[in-house]
Amino acid sequence: METKSKTNETASSIDSKDRALAREMIDRIGDKWTLLIIATLGEREQMRFTELLDGIEGISQKMLTKTLRQLERDGLLSRKVYPVIPPKVEYRLTPLGRSLLALVTGICTWVSSHLPEIENARREFALSE
Repeated sequence: METKSKTNETASSIDSKDRALAREMIDRIGDKWTLLIIATLGEREQMRFTELLDGIEGISQKMLTKTLRQLERDGLLSRKVYPVIPPKVEYRLTPLGRSLLALVTGICTWVSSHLPEIENARREFALSE
């Protein structure tokens, strides 16, 4: 009887941990910088930090560094450091990151194809206030 109770406790705590991880990943994937980094890296096989910084309008060096570290920690991108001076670091999507790229591309396509409708809805909303 006690074994069954312990099993239920373990399963319940695993479910809770899985739910927490799922929420964390949804927050990460829904973050605008994550989406832009994944989309930008999807355009090329690999990119250097400065190329990403220059290619993503509005992102600060600090935010790019933070987001890249989170994505690397989550297994969505890999970082390769070359032992040269000045330091050379390249980032690329992992297979897991490439699987997310397909979804990000779908979101970008949806946004592009619906921009006129979104703009129209915003105009109508502003007029109704």
